[in-house]
Formats: sequence, C-alpha cells, structure tokens
Amino acid sequence: MIADLVLLIPLFFAASMLYSSVGHGGASAYLAILVLAGFSREAIAPTVLMLNIMVTLLGTYHYYRAGHFEARLLLPFILTSIPAAFIGGSIRVPDKAFSAILGLTLLAAALRFLIFTKPIAGKKVLPVRSLFGVGLPVGAGLGFLAGLIGIGGGIFLSPLLLLMGWADAKKTAAISAAFIVLNSLSGLTAHFIRGTPDWTQLGVLAVTVMIGGGIGSYTGAFRLLPVTLQRLLGVVLFAASVKLLSDLM
Repeated sequence: MIADLVLLIPLFFAASMLYSSVGHGGASAYLAILVLAGFSREAIAPTVLMLNIMVTLLGTYHYYRAGHFEARLLLPFILTSIPAAFIGGSIRVPDKAFSAILGLTLLAAALRFLIFTKPIAGKKVLPVRSLFGVGLPVGAGLGFLAGLIGIGGGIFLSPLLLLMGWADAKKTAAISAAFIVLNSLSGLTAHFIRGTPDWTQLGVLAVTVMIGGGIGSYTGAFRLLPVTLQRLLGVVLFAASVKLLSDLM
C-alpha cells in the first residue's frame, strides 16, 4: 500500500500546487486520485481533510500577508457552513451516490478552472444586509455538501464570488482558503467520531502537499496566477469527472 502511495506522490504534488495557487486545498483532487487508485473512500476521508487543512492554512497565511483577505466577506458564509459541514460529515453516503457527487464536484471544479481565468474586478462594497441575506443560506448549503463529500467547499464558493463580482481573483482565493480551513476542521471532527486517519498514509502525503501547497499559494498570492497551469488542471479534473461518472453507467 505504501508503494502505491509513493507512485501517486507526483499527482498529489501537482494537485496541491495548482489548487493552492487559487486558494483551494485540493481535497476533491485527492479524493479522486485515491478513489480511482482503489482506496476505500471511508478510510481516506480523514486523511484527505487533514491534507486539505494543511494546504489551505498555508494559502490563508500567504494571502493574508499579501493583503487580500477580507473578513467581512467570509463571515456570513461560515456562520452556517461550519455546523452544516459537521452534519454533512456525519452522514454515510452509498458508494454510487458518493461517486456521482464527487464526479459532479470535479466537473464543477474543472469548469471553475477553465472559465474563470481572466482577471475580474470586484464591485463596490456590498451592504451588510445583502451579504448576510445571501451568505447565510448559501453557506449552509455549501457547508453541508462539503461535509458530505469530505472537502472544504471552496470550489463552490469561489465561482460564486467571482460570478457575482463581489471579489477579485486574489481576494476570492484568500476568502476561499479560510472558508476551506474552517469547513474541513468541522467535517474532520465528524469523521474523527467514527475513526482516525491512517497515520502512515497521512505521513507519506503530508510533506508532498505542504511543499506543493507552499509553492502554489505563494505564487498565487505574490505573483501572477498561473493561468496556463490552471487550464491544464481543469482538463485533468474534467477527465477524472468523466471517468467517475461513466463508471456509474
């Protein structure tokens, strides 16, 4: 099993670097890699969430240092997403349903990386009432879905922020990173009630994603976004989503 993980290290490194460049942790990619490699989804869920937290903590730190973090945009979403992620993480999903949800999640992530590559300028500051009116119900839905699948939910939040023009690309990345950290911690708590991660598996992959995540988040926060690499990632995620969904037919 360790030998199988070692063979997957380049994929984890690439996923963590590319995802972190836009403030994401890479959980959906880690899940897809391990599921397609034949690992049990129940066994890998805590490991994936811990890897997700490590990468997005680095992202939060780098984007905060670069001055892109805005707490008022994050608050309305996390007030409901954190408890919802715990509820979602407590629910067991049948294998076929899980593969379908993960496949659709990867498809959403692929579209996010393929479509939102051009710089988007944020609009004027939104009223607090509007932020909470949208953020509370949306946060609950995204948190529940994130906990159910075993991810942080940033791949759903960031397209919304960009599409609505509430934040530019770097601010969106900063908010998404913090959103993912908090939801992943909540979902991980629910998984810990059922069992602990495979510490050997976690140890093999942790160093890899920390290095990749550090490079990616620093590049995204302080340098130009790697648009070409993001598009490549979008194509890879699209292929993985097609594979998972086609296996259900």
